[in-house]
Amino acid sequence: MPVELLNTIEVIINGLMTGVLYSLVALGFVLIFKSSGVFNYAQGVMALFAAQTLVGIQTGQVPFAHLINAVTGMHVSKFGFDLPSIIAIILTTLVMIGFAWIVVKVIMVRLVNQEPIILFMATIGLAYFMEGFGDLMWGAELKTLDVGLPSGGSFWIEDVTAQWAVEGENYWGMYVDVLDIWATIIAVFLVAALTIFSQYTKAGTAMRAVADDHQAALSVGISLNKIWIMVWSIAGFVALVAGIMWGAKSGVQFSLSLIALKALPVLMLGGFTSIPGAIVGGLIIGVGEKLFEFWIGVPFLGGATENWFAYVLALLFLVFRPQGLFGEKIIERV
Repeated sequence: MPVELLNTIEVIINGLMTGVLYSLVALGFVLIFKSSGVFNYAQGVMALFAAQTLVGIQTGQVPFAHLINAVTGMHVSKFGFDLPSIIAIILTTLVMIGFAWIVVKVIMVRLVNQEPIILFMATIGLAYFMEGFGDLMWGAELKTLDVGLPSGGSFWIEDVTAQWAVEGENYWGMYVDVLDIWATIIAVFLVAALTIFSQYTKAGTAMRAVADDHQAALSVGISLNKIWIMVWSIAGFVALVAGIMWGAKSGVQFSLSLIALKALPVLMLGGFTSIPGAIVGGLIIGVGEKLFEFWIGVPFLGGATENWFAYVLALLFLVFRPQGLFGEKIIERV
């Protein structure tokens, strides 16, 4: 194969793996929106908080150590032990379930049948609260997240693909990060499981019924509290997985919460109510931004087009197909 074609294939492969992670983040939005009609602005901060909590538990960090030291004059920081990654992940999952219970009991039950803008504003407040609470609890410094997933380029892929080039070409093979491969496998499994759960289980049907009409769902015996706790718990677990994958790649820091912003174009492309749409939209954004950077961004625009390509594409969809590829077209008759 020509080197140009091999480079393009490499870009597409990396774009697909990035797109799967985008889809995973977008799924958190879709699940909550389908069950309660709430656009959860706090989903990205939930990923940051989950990653901070995982690192804190894994390394035996004392919660609120900075506050304790400031108030008491002590110098506590760690308990003096480290926990295995699997135990830390389980404990963090329990923390996110507890967080879901608090959100439902303190916020959601008080906003039943309120206007969507009120629910949206509530999640904005929740996002800022969680951001400050997480920094107060675990500290705002950059943290390294290591759950035992391998990282670095795959030498096997490099060796195999190097043989695909035309003889005599100076081609060293495709670079594919092993961490991205593992992240993609885990994300694909989770996306498939959530899709099956939402579409083919009684709980998934009840979740969609709650989204359509709160009062009607209550009238047929569906518990809003149970459905909302379940959905926010699932969204919290999705945020944890996304936080692990992105945190392992770039460290646990404030910018981790901004991954939610990249999920917005995904939702605009796929539709806010469609799980398949979140998947397809994520793949389109992931591959599109990589190819645009490779073909146009670097050669003609100096690079850095990945930061804005997705939003321009989403803007075009808002103009010509505002419901997205798989979203429901809303028709209001006057």
